[in-house]
Amino acid sequence: MKQVITLSDNAANRIKEIISNDESKSVGVRVGVKSGGCAGMSYIMEYAKEINPTDEIIEDKGVKVFIDPGAIMYLLGTEMDYKKEQFSSTFIFKNPNETERCGCGESFKT
Repeated sequence: MKQVITLSDNAANRIKEIISNDESKSVGVRVGVKSGGCAGMSYIMEYAKEINPTDEIIEDKGVKVFIDPGAIMYLLGTEMDYKKEQFSSTFIFKNPNETERCGCGESFKT
């Protein structure tokens, strides 16, 4: 079975960095989606303090990513990347299910 999302090397390395710097001892990161943003849906990422029994667990490149069950259908086939630029750095979701994305890159529609 294909994983819900895959991680680029940059994303995996950045998540490892974030978790090793997190003093509250997270078990990984959780990815979900919420309503809102100019195109209707936005991605959310947060520290996962514990594993929820309903989480979909992705292990890729030595990193654990927990997917909120309500987000699975929106995230299927997505690649998560991390881009560092001179003034900003951000996680980028390359989602094949998007039919529309807003200009700020923060929200999308499927």
